[in-house]
Amino acid sequence: MPFTSLGLGDDLLAAVADQGYHTPSPIQAQAIPAVLSGRDVMAAAQTGTGKTAGFTLPLLERLRAGKAASNNQVRALVLTPTRELAAQVAESVATYGKNLPLTSTVVFGGVKVNPQMQRLRGGADILVATPGRLLDLYQQNAVKFDHLEILVLDEADRMLDMGFIHDIRKILSKLPPKRQNLMFSATFSPEIRALAKGLVNDPVEIDVSPRNTTTELVTQWIAPVDKQRKAALLTHLIQDNNWFQVLVFSRTKHGANKLAKQLESNGIEAAAIHGNKSQNARTRALADFKNGKIRALVATDIAARGLDIEQLPQVVNVDLPNVPEDYVHRIGRTGRAGATGQAISLVSADEAQQLKDIERLTQQQLERKIVAGFEPGESLPAAGALQPPKRKRPKKPKPGGGNAGGGNAQARNNNGGQQRQARPGNDSNRPGNSQRRRRPSGNRRPQTQQS
Repeated sequence: MPFTSLGLGDDLLAAVADQGYHTPSPIQAQAIPAVLSGRDVMAAAQTGTGKTAGFTLPLLERLRAGKAASNNQVRALVLTPTRELAAQVAESVATYGKNLPLTSTVVFGGVKVNPQMQRLRGGADILVATPGRLLDLYQQNAVKFDHLEILVLDEADRMLDMGFIHDIRKILSKLPPKRQNLMFSATFSPEIRALAKGLVNDPVEIDVSPRNTTTELVTQWIAPVDKQRKAALLTHLIQDNNWFQVLVFSRTKHGANKLAKQLESNGIEAAAIHGNKSQNARTRALADFKNGKIRALVATDIAARGLDIEQLPQVVNVDLPNVPEDYVHRIGRTGRAGATGQAISLVSADEAQQLKDIERLTQQQLERKIVAGFEPGESLPAAGALQPPKRKRPKKPKPGGGNAGGGNAQARNNNGGQQRQARPGNDSNRPGNSQRRRRPSGNRRPQTQQS
Protein backbone atom coordinates (compact mmCIF):
# COMPACT_ATOMS: atom_id res chain seq x y z
CA MET A 1 0.00 0.00 0.00
CA PRO A 2 1.63 3.32 -1.07
CA PHE A 3 1.17 6.67 0.68
CA THR A 4 -0.82 7.84 -2.34
CA SER A 5 -3.71 5.57 -1.34
CA LEU A 6 -4.20 7.05 2.15
CA GLY A 7 -6.08 10.24 1.21
CA LEU A 8 -3.30 12.80 1.65
CA GLY A 9 -2.96 15.84 -0.63
CA ASP A 10 -0.27 16.15 -3.29
CA ASP A 11 1.77 18.73 -1.35
CA LEU A 12 1.93 16.44 1.68
CA LEU A 13 2.82 13.48 -0.52
CA ALA A 14 5.61 15.54 -2.06
CA ALA A 15 7.01 16.33 1.40
CA VAL A 16 6.86 12.64 2.33
CA ALA A 17 8.65 11.67 -0.87
CA ASP A 18 11.32 14.30 -0.18
CA GLN A 19 12.12 12.36 3.01
CA GLY A 20 12.57 9.19 1.00
CA TYR A 21 9.39 7.43 2.15
CA HIS A 22 7.02 5.71 -0.27
CA THR A 23 5.34 2.96 1.76
CA PRO A 24 3.65 3.68 5.10
CA SER A 25 4.47 1.68 8.22
CA PRO A 26 1.65 -0.42 9.75
CA ILE A 27 0.74 2.28 12.29
CA GLN A 28 0.67 4.92 9.54
CA ALA A 29 -1.43 2.76 7.21
CA GLN A 30 -4.09 2.34 9.92
CA ALA A 31 -3.92 5.67 11.77
CA ILE A 32 -3.87 8.11 8.84
CA PRO A 33 -7.24 7.06 7.31
CA ALA A 34 -8.82 6.86 10.78
CA VAL A 35 -7.73 10.40 11.68
CA LEU A 36 -8.78 11.74 8.27
CA SER A 37 -12.26 10.30 8.83
CA GLY A 38 -12.66 12.57 11.86
CA ARG A 39 -12.94 9.71 14.37
CA ASP A 40 -11.27 9.69 17.79
CA VAL A 41 -8.28 7.34 17.80
CA MET A 42 -6.49 5.24 20.42
CA ALA A 43 -3.27 3.86 18.94
CA ALA A 44 -0.66 1.61 20.56
CA ALA A 45 2.67 1.14 18.82
CA GLN A 46 6.15 0.45 20.06
CA THR A 47 8.74 3.14 19.58
CA GLY A 48 10.41 3.54 16.19
CA THR A 49 7.38 2.49 14.15
CA GLY A 50 6.68 5.90 12.61
CA LYS A 51 3.79 6.91 14.85
CA THR A 52 4.77 10.60 14.85
CA ALA A 53 4.10 10.83 11.12
CA GLY A 54 1.03 8.68 11.77
CA PHE A 55 -0.69 11.64 13.41
CA THR A 56 1.31 14.56 11.98
CA LEU A 57 0.35 13.90 8.36
CA PRO A 58 -3.43 13.57 8.83
CA LEU A 59 -3.37 16.47 11.29
CA LEU A 60 -1.89 18.72 8.60
CA GLU A 61 -4.37 17.41 6.02
CA ARG A 62 -7.39 18.13 8.23
CA LEU A 63 -6.23 21.64 9.16
CA ARG A 64 -5.28 22.82 5.66
CA ALA A 65 -8.83 23.66 4.61
CA GLY A 66 -9.91 25.52 7.76
CA LYS A 67 -9.69 29.13 8.82
CA ALA A 68 -6.24 30.25 10.01
CA ALA A 69 -5.70 30.65 13.74
CA SER A 70 -6.38 34.11 15.15
CA ASN A 71 -4.47 35.93 17.88
CA ASN A 72 -3.37 33.63 20.72
CA GLN A 73 -5.72 30.90 19.47
CA VAL A 74 -4.70 27.32 18.71
CA ARG A 75 -6.45 24.95 16.29
CA ALA A 76 -4.58 21.75 17.15
CA LEU A 77 -2.72 20.92 20.37
CA VAL A 78 -0.12 18.15 20.68
CA LEU A 79 0.91 17.31 24.25
CA THR A 80 4.19 15.45 24.86
CA PRO A 81 5.93 14.44 28.10
CA THR A 82 9.46 15.75 27.42
CA ARG A 83 11.19 18.67 25.76
CA GLU A 84 13.08 16.37 23.39
CA LEU A 85 9.91 14.72 22.16
CA ALA A 86 8.19 18.10 21.79
CA ALA A 87 11.08 19.32 19.63
CA GLN A 88 10.94 16.13 17.55
CA VAL A 89 7.20 16.44 16.90
CA ALA A 90 7.58 20.13 16.04
CA GLU A 91 10.30 19.23 13.56
CA SER A 92 8.02 16.62 11.98
CA VAL A 93 5.23 19.20 11.64
CA ALA A 94 7.61 21.66 9.98
CA THR A 95 9.09 19.01 7.67
CA TYR A 96 5.82 17.60 6.37
CA GLY A 97 3.94 20.90 6.42
CA LYS A 98 6.54 22.89 4.50
CA ASN A 99 4.28 23.17 1.44
CA LEU A 100 1.18 24.23 3.38
CA PRO A 101 0.14 27.73 4.57
CA LEU A 102 -0.11 26.58 8.20
CA THR A 103 1.64 27.99 11.25
CA SER A 104 3.11 25.97 14.09
CA THR A 105 5.21 26.51 17.20
CA VAL A 106 6.53 24.54 20.16
CA VAL A 107 6.68 25.49 23.85
CA PHE A 108 8.40 23.76 26.77
CA GLY A 109 10.17 24.63 30.00
CA GLY A 110 13.86 25.19 30.59
CA VAL A 111 13.99 28.22 28.28
CA LYS A 112 12.71 31.79 28.54
CA VAL A 113 8.96 32.15 28.36
CA ASN A 114 8.76 35.61 26.73
CA PRO A 115 9.83 34.53 23.22
CA GLN A 116 7.21 31.77 23.38
CA MET A 117 4.53 34.28 24.39
CA GLN A 118 5.51 36.52 21.47
CA ARG A 119 5.26 33.64 18.98
CA LEU A 120 1.77 32.83 20.24
CA ARG A 121 0.43 36.37 19.82
CA GLY A 122 -0.43 35.74 16.21
CA GLY A 123 -1.94 32.34 16.99
CA ALA A 124 -0.79 28.91 15.82
CA ASP A 125 -2.56 26.32 13.72
CA ILE A 126 -0.55 23.64 15.53
CA LEU A 127 0.94 24.01 19.01
CA VAL A 128 3.27 21.32 20.39
CA ALA A 129 3.73 21.64 24.15
CA THR A 130 4.73 20.02 27.41
CA PRO A 131 1.99 20.23 30.06
CA GLY A 132 3.72 22.36 32.70
CA ARG A 133 4.78 25.19 30.39
CA LEU A 134 1.42 25.11 28.58
CA LEU A 135 -0.45 25.70 31.85
CA ASP A 136 1.88 28.58 32.70
CA LEU A 137 1.18 30.20 29.33
CA TYR A 138 -2.55 29.65 29.71
CA GLN A 139 -2.56 31.27 33.14
CA GLN A 140 -0.83 34.31 31.60
CA ASN A 141 -3.48 34.50 28.83
CA ALA A 142 -0.80 33.82 26.23
CA VAL A 143 -2.72 30.92 24.69
CA LYS A 144 -6.45 30.30 24.17
CA PHE A 145 -8.40 27.25 23.09
CA ASP A 146 -11.76 28.64 21.95
CA HIS A 147 -11.17 27.42 18.39
CA LEU A 148 -9.41 24.13 19.19
CA GLU A 149 -10.34 21.37 16.73
CA ILE A 150 -7.93 18.52 17.51
CA LEU A 151 -6.09 17.29 20.64
CA VAL A 152 -3.22 14.79 20.46
CA LEU A 153 -1.74 13.06 23.51
CA ASP A 154 1.61 11.60 22.44
CA GLU A 155 3.37 9.04 24.65
CA ALA A 156 0.34 9.08 26.94
CA ASP A 157 1.68 6.24 29.10
CA ARG A 158 4.91 8.14 29.70
CA MET A 159 2.97 11.23 30.76
CA LEU A 160 1.16 9.16 33.35
CA ASP A 161 4.45 7.62 34.53
CA MET A 162 5.91 11.10 34.98
CA GLY A 163 2.98 12.27 37.10
CA PHE A 164 1.34 14.59 34.58
CA ILE A 165 -2.16 13.27 35.19
CA HIS A 166 -3.24 16.34 37.21
CA ASP A 167 -1.84 18.76 34.61
CA ILE A 168 -3.55 16.80 31.82
CA ARG A 169 -6.90 16.95 33.59
CA LYS A 170 -6.48 20.71 34.15
CA ILE A 171 -5.72 21.21 30.47
CA LEU A 172 -8.68 19.07 29.39
CA SER A 173 -10.98 21.22 31.52
CA LYS A 174 -9.93 24.30 29.51
CA LEU A 175 -10.65 22.78 26.08
CA PRO A 176 -13.94 22.95 24.15
CA PRO A 177 -15.86 19.66 24.50
CA LYS A 178 -16.43 19.33 20.76
CA ARG A 179 -13.09 18.27 19.29
CA GLN A 180 -11.28 15.28 17.78
CA ASN A 181 -9.07 13.37 20.24
CA LEU A 182 -6.05 11.26 19.33
CA MET A 183 -4.19 9.22 21.95
CA PHE A 184 -0.89 7.51 21.13
CA SER A 185 0.78 5.22 23.63
CA ALA A 186 3.26 2.37 23.78
CA THR A 187 0.65 0.23 25.53
CA PHE A 188 -3.06 0.03 26.32
CA SER A 189 -2.45 -0.42 30.02
CA PRO A 190 -5.34 -0.26 32.52
CA GLU A 191 -4.17 3.24 33.49
CA ILE A 192 -4.30 4.39 29.86
CA ARG A 193 -7.78 2.96 29.40
CA ALA A 194 -8.92 4.76 32.56
CA LEU A 195 -7.64 8.06 31.14
CA ALA A 196 -9.24 7.31 27.77
CA LYS A 197 -12.70 6.95 29.33
CA GLY A 198 -12.84 10.67 30.01
CA LEU A 199 -11.08 11.69 26.80
CA VAL A 200 -11.97 9.74 23.65
CA ASN A 201 -15.47 9.12 22.31
CA ASP A 202 -16.17 5.83 20.48
CA PRO A 203 -12.54 5.61 19.33
CA VAL A 204 -10.95 3.60 16.57
CA GLU A 205 -8.50 1.30 18.39
CA ILE A 206 -5.22 0.49 16.66
CA ASP A 207 -2.67 -1.91 18.16
CA VAL A 208 0.22 -2.84 15.90
CA SER A 209 2.52 -4.46 18.46
CA PRO A 210 2.16 -6.78 21.45
CA ARG A 211 2.47 -5.12 24.83
CA ASN A 212 5.97 -4.72 26.29
CA THR A 213 7.76 -6.46 23.43
CA THR A 214 11.00 -5.47 21.76
CA THR A 215 11.38 -5.17 18.02
CA GLU A 216 12.84 -8.16 16.18
CA LEU A 217 15.13 -5.83 14.25
CA VAL A 218 17.26 -5.27 17.39
CA THR A 219 19.84 -7.93 18.29
CA GLN A 220 20.01 -8.08 22.08
CA TRP A 221 22.71 -9.60 24.28
CA ILE A 222 24.28 -9.06 27.66
CA ALA A 223 27.92 -8.97 28.71
CA PRO A 224 28.44 -10.18 32.30
CA VAL A 225 31.12 -7.98 33.92
CA ASP A 226 32.17 -6.75 37.34
CA LYS A 227 30.62 -3.40 38.23
CA GLN A 228 33.93 -1.52 38.54
CA ARG A 229 35.03 -2.65 35.05
CA LYS A 230 31.96 -1.50 33.13
CA ALA A 231 33.54 1.75 31.91
CA ALA A 232 36.63 -0.12 30.71
CA LEU A 233 34.48 -2.71 28.91
CA LEU A 234 32.43 0.02 27.20
CA THR A 235 35.64 1.71 26.03
CA HIS A 236 36.91 -1.64 24.72
CA LEU A 237 33.69 -2.36 22.83
CA ILE A 238 33.63 1.08 21.17
CA GLN A 239 37.28 0.96 20.16
CA ASP A 240 37.51 -2.74 19.24
CA ASN A 241 34.34 -2.65 17.11
CA ASN A 242 35.09 0.82 15.73
CA TRP A 243 31.65 2.13 16.73
CA PHE A 244 31.11 5.69 15.54
CA GLN A 245 27.69 6.26 17.08
CA VAL A 246 26.53 4.68 20.32
CA LEU A 247 23.81 5.76 22.74
CA VAL A 248 24.71 4.79 26.30
CA PHE A 249 22.27 4.63 29.20
CA SER A 250 23.27 5.27 32.81
CA ARG A 251 20.92 5.01 35.78
CA THR A 252 22.01 8.27 37.41
CA LYS A 253 23.03 11.79 36.42
CA HIS A 254 26.31 11.52 38.33
CA GLY A 255 27.04 8.21 36.62
CA ALA A 256 26.34 9.72 33.19
CA ASN A 257 28.72 12.64 33.82
CA LYS A 258 31.44 10.35 35.19
CA LEU A 259 31.15 7.90 32.30
CA ALA A 260 31.30 10.67 29.67
CA LYS A 261 34.52 11.97 31.27
CA GLN A 262 36.04 8.46 31.35
CA LEU A 263 35.29 7.98 27.67
CA GLU A 264 36.78 11.39 26.84
CA SER A 265 39.94 10.48 28.76
CA ASN A 266 40.30 7.43 26.52
CA GLY A 267 40.04 9.45 23.32
CA ILE A 268 36.33 8.81 22.65
CA GLU A 269 34.33 11.99 22.02
CA ALA A 270 31.39 11.88 24.44
CA ALA A 271 28.74 14.05 26.09
CA ALA A 272 26.10 13.49 28.78
CA ILE A 273 22.45 14.56 28.74
CA HIS A 274 20.12 14.43 31.74
CA GLY A 275 17.68 16.53 33.73
CA ASN A 276 20.34 18.74 35.33
CA LYS A 277 21.66 19.87 31.97
CA SER A 278 20.24 23.08 30.52
CA GLN A 279 17.99 22.80 27.50
CA ASN A 280 20.63 24.48 25.33
CA ALA A 281 23.29 22.01 26.49
CA ARG A 282 21.03 19.04 25.81
CA THR A 283 20.07 20.34 22.36
CA ARG A 284 23.72 21.00 21.48
CA ALA A 285 24.85 17.55 22.67
CA LEU A 286 22.12 15.82 20.66
CA ALA A 287 22.97 17.86 17.54
CA ASP A 288 26.68 17.02 17.91
CA PHE A 289 25.79 13.33 18.27
CA LYS A 290 23.60 13.35 15.16
CA ASN A 291 26.20 15.07 12.99
CA GLY A 292 29.08 12.89 14.17
CA LYS A 293 31.02 15.36 16.31
CA ILE A 294 30.70 13.02 19.28
CA ARG A 295 30.72 9.21 19.18
CA ALA A 296 29.03 8.41 22.49
CA LEU A 297 25.97 10.11 23.98
CA VAL A 298 25.50 9.11 27.63
CA ALA A 299 21.92 9.58 28.79
CA THR A 300 19.67 8.89 31.73
CA ASP A 301 16.11 7.62 31.28
CA ILE A 302 14.87 11.16 30.63
CA ALA A 303 16.16 10.48 27.10
CA ALA A 304 14.66 7.00 26.76
CA ARG A 305 11.74 8.44 24.83
CA GLY A 306 11.63 11.26 22.35
CA LEU A 307 15.11 10.89 20.87
CA ASP A 308 14.73 10.42 17.13
CA ILE A 309 18.09 9.43 15.67
CA GLU A 310 18.04 7.89 12.22
CA GLN A 311 20.09 4.72 11.66
CA LEU A 312 21.33 4.52 15.27
CA PRO A 313 23.28 1.25 15.23
CA GLN A 314 24.11 0.65 18.91
CA VAL A 315 22.51 1.15 22.31
CA VAL A 316 24.42 0.13 25.44
CA ASN A 317 22.93 -0.18 28.92
CA VAL A 318 25.81 0.42 31.31
CA ASP A 319 23.26 0.09 34.12
CA LEU A 320 20.04 -1.88 33.86
CA PRO A 321 16.98 0.23 34.66
CA ASN A 322 15.09 -0.36 37.90
CA VAL A 323 11.80 -0.38 35.98
CA PRO A 324 11.82 -3.19 33.38
CA GLU A 325 9.53 -1.29 30.99
CA ASP A 326 12.27 1.32 30.64
CA TYR A 327 14.50 -1.35 29.06
CA VAL A 328 12.02 -1.64 26.18
CA HIS A 329 12.00 2.13 25.68
CA ARG A 330 15.79 2.39 25.88
CA ILE A 331 16.59 -0.20 23.25
CA GLY A 332 13.78 1.18 21.09
CA ARG A 333 16.18 3.99 20.15
CA THR A 334 17.76 1.57 17.65
CA GLY A 335 16.07 -0.66 15.06
CA ARG A 336 13.80 2.21 14.02
CA ALA A 337 11.86 2.60 10.77
CA GLY A 338 12.94 -0.78 9.43
CA ALA A 339 16.66 -0.40 10.20
CA THR A 340 18.58 -3.01 12.19
CA GLY A 341 20.60 -2.41 15.35
CA GLN A 342 21.96 -4.03 18.45
CA ALA A 343 21.43 -3.47 22.16
CA ILE A 344 24.10 -4.56 24.62
CA SER A 345 23.68 -4.55 28.40
CA LEU A 346 26.69 -4.62 30.71
CA VAL A 347 25.35 -6.57 33.67
CA SER A 348 27.00 -7.11 37.05
CA ALA A 349 25.99 -9.72 39.61
CA ASP A 350 24.10 -7.21 41.76
CA GLU A 351 21.72 -6.58 38.82
CA ALA A 352 20.51 -10.19 38.59
CA GLN A 353 17.01 -9.28 39.79
CA GLN A 354 16.65 -6.41 37.27
CA LEU A 355 17.74 -8.82 34.50
CA LYS A 356 15.21 -11.41 35.65
CA ASP A 357 12.44 -8.77 35.65
CA ILE A 358 13.35 -7.64 32.11
CA GLU A 359 13.34 -11.19 30.75
CA ARG A 360 10.04 -11.85 32.49
CA LEU A 361 8.47 -8.71 31.04
CA THR A 362 9.69 -9.22 27.46
CA GLN A 363 9.26 -12.99 27.60
CA GLN A 364 12.65 -13.65 26.07
CA GLN A 365 15.98 -14.87 27.42
CA LEU A 366 18.88 -12.59 26.59
CA GLU A 367 22.03 -14.26 25.30
CA ARG A 368 25.01 -14.07 27.67
CA LYS A 369 28.39 -13.33 26.01
CA ILE A 370 31.51 -12.97 28.15
CA VAL A 371 34.02 -10.61 26.55
CA ALA A 372 37.59 -11.93 26.69
CA GLY A 373 39.64 -10.06 29.26
CA PHE A 374 36.54 -8.90 31.17
CA GLU A 375 35.49 -12.17 32.82
CA PRO A 376 33.45 -11.35 35.95
CA GLY A 377 34.58 -12.47 39.39
CA GLU A 378 30.99 -13.32 40.31
CA SER A 379 28.90 -15.03 37.65
CA LEU A 380 25.33 -14.15 36.72
CA PRO A 381 22.66 -16.79 37.26
CA ALA A 382 21.98 -18.85 34.15
CA ALA A 383 18.81 -17.99 32.25
CA GLY A 384 15.93 -19.88 33.83
CA ALA A 385 12.44 -20.75 32.73
CA LEU A 386 10.44 -17.66 31.87
CA GLN A 387 7.64 -16.80 34.26
CA PRO A 388 4.50 -14.97 33.08
CA PRO A 389 4.78 -11.17 33.33
CA LYS A 390 3.78 -9.66 36.65
CA ARG A 391 0.46 -7.85 36.75
CA LYS A 392 0.58 -4.37 38.18
CA ARG A 393 -1.53 -3.86 41.24
CA PRO A 394 -3.27 -0.52 41.73
CA LYS A 395 -1.54 1.70 44.28
CA LYS A 396 -3.26 2.18 47.61
CA PRO A 397 -4.22 5.80 48.33
CA LYS A 398 -2.04 7.53 50.91
CA PRO A 399 -3.58 8.58 54.25
CA GLY A 400 -4.87 12.13 54.17
CA GLY A 401 -6.22 11.94 50.61
CA GLY A 402 -4.31 13.43 47.72
CA ASN A 403 -0.65 13.81 46.97
CA ALA A 404 -0.24 17.57 47.37
CA GLY A 405 1.28 17.87 43.93
CA GLY A 406 3.45 14.76 44.21
CA GLY A 407 4.65 13.55 40.84
CA ASN A 408 3.04 16.57 39.22
CA ALA A 409 5.64 18.82 40.82
CA GLN A 410 8.42 16.54 39.65
CA ALA A 411 7.02 16.42 36.15
CA ARG A 412 6.81 20.19 35.93
CA ASN A 413 10.39 20.56 37.06
CA ASN A 414 11.57 18.01 34.52
CA ASN A 415 10.21 20.37 31.89
CA GLY A 416 11.50 23.43 33.60
CA GLY A 417 15.19 22.94 34.19
CA GLN A 418 15.17 23.32 38.00
CA GLN A 419 14.76 19.73 39.10
CA ARG A 420 14.30 18.62 42.67
CA GLN A 421 16.06 15.36 43.43
CA ALA A 422 14.59 12.65 45.59
CA ARG A 423 17.98 10.92 45.89
CA PRO A 424 21.41 12.29 44.93
CA GLY A 425 22.13 11.45 41.33
CA ASN A 426 18.80 9.80 40.63
CA ASP A 427 17.13 10.83 37.40
CA SER A 428 13.84 9.01 37.84
CA ASN A 429 10.69 10.73 36.64
CA ARG A 430 8.30 8.45 38.47
CA PRO A 431 5.65 10.18 40.55
CA GLY A 432 6.76 9.00 43.98
CA ASN A 433 10.19 10.56 43.67
CA SER A 434 9.01 14.14 43.89
CA GLN A 435 7.73 14.12 47.46
CA ARG A 436 9.64 16.72 49.45
CA ARG A 437 10.68 16.27 53.06
CA ARG A 438 8.87 18.55 55.45
CA ARG A 439 10.94 21.26 57.10
CA PRO A 440 10.43 22.25 60.71
CA SER A 441 7.66 24.82 60.83
CA GLY A 442 10.00 27.62 61.83
CA ASN A 443 12.46 26.94 59.05
CA ARG A 444 10.31 26.85 55.94
CA ARG A 445 11.13 28.71 52.79
CA PRO A 446 8.44 30.12 50.50
CA GLN A 447 7.75 27.52 47.82
CA THR A 448 8.01 28.41 44.17
CA GLN A 449 7.40 26.22 41.15
CA GLN A 450 8.68 26.66 37.66
CA SER A 451 7.68 24.83 34.51
